[in-house]
Amino acid sequence: MWHKDNKTVQHLSPQTSASKLAAVFTLGVFSLLTACGGASTSAPVTPAADVPVVALSAPAALGEKIFKDASLSASGKMSCATCHDPANAHAQTNDLSVQLGGANLDIPGFRAVPSLRYLNLTPAFFFAADGTPTGGFTRDGRAQSLAQQAERPFLAPHEMANLDKADVVAKLQRAAYVSEFKTVFGNAIFVDSDTAFERLQFALQQYQKEDSAFHPYDAKYDRFLAGKAMLNEAELRGLALFNNPAKGNCAACHTSSKGADGASPLFTDFTYDNLGVPRNPAIPATADAAYFDLGLCGPDRTDLSARSDLCGAFKVPSLRNVATRKVFFHNGRFTSLRDAVSFYVRRDTNPEEWYPLVSDGTVLKFNDLPAAYATNVNTTEVPYNRQRGMAAALSPAEVEDVIKFLGSLSDGYKN
Repeated sequence: MWHKDNKTVQHLSPQTSASKLAAVFTLGVFSLLTACGGASTSAPVTPAADVPVVALSAPAALGEKIFKDASLSASGKMSCATCHDPANAHAQTNDLSVQLGGANLDIPGFRAVPSLRYLNLTPAFFFAADGTPTGGFTRDGRAQSLAQQAERPFLAPHEMANLDKADVVAKLQRAAYVSEFKTVFGNAIFVDSDTAFERLQFALQQYQKEDSAFHPYDAKYDRFLAGKAMLNEAELRGLALFNNPAKGNCAACHTSSKGADGASPLFTDFTYDNLGVPRNPAIPATADAAYFDLGLCGPDRTDLSARSDLCGAFKVPSLRNVATRKVFFHNGRFTSLRDAVSFYVRRDTNPEEWYPLVSDGTVLKFNDLPAAYATNVNTTEVPYNRQRGMAAALSPAEVEDVIKFLGSLSDGYKN
């Protein structure tokens, strides 16, 4: 049975006064923050507001036009930006668990829309030396690059719903920027549809890599780490709880400290976890009792279908901009950040709050997994190592402090 290994992290005691914490961080003693593995090893990033805007390369500029072009869909009304709105941290703007797509925009999807922010440093999928699945794009990691990630939305029946790559390319040839596409990729680019589609994917990838709007690093927390802003007392308490391995233990997966080279934290270690998130009846597919979304082992991903120990595991997302999200977890089960954080710490102490009761009054925990895979759920790491009736790892007041801290991770902070 595969579980994520516990990670040893340094932490700030939640009992430490906020005023003392403020003084400590003002002096720049950031080493007290968690040093959890998996932090980015890229060069330090200066907050976007402090650097001049850099012009996009020709392919990236083309990618921006493709990203916003609804004419590339079967409906003529859906673009990449429809579900990944730049105004909402490149995530959805409504609170639907899954979005509607297809030729008539009436076909529901199967998973909640993830944000496209801070994906440029994500590694291709691999198994670490200890067997931990790591990296990859989409919630199950099956795409190996930003370019590959762009393929499915164009072709999925519940998204842009094109018949095939040639169908997308035919629409592309009618776009207002077709001459620009030829200038960038050659006049003969449309001779082969597969090649043209690959260039479309490449353009989208370069747009996401080059445009600082996808990775601005200008949240309040970034300013705080740079010594240019102060977290308030509630945010400092929340940070301490977030890092504390005996309390929130969030930093075990959502790395919060700078890398050894000073790189800004991404708030993910790129690994996968099985949290036993409750089944979401708002997803039409769940009306079929035999339907289960098992993440790494299927149904969308097929190369790991034999790895039953991975069934139910989904990628650990970045928590940057989490306070702006409309839905949470892979199935959009929660529409409130408070409920999402509360679920983390009260899943096992108060399961009746999250799962249905069966006829004898017992709680049907982990009801979005077949019974055979219930043992895959993470029940060993804090805060999941509690039993029913025990005190939760965080009190309601502490949950509020963590939420306050998470709010400091939203891009676009202004002093």
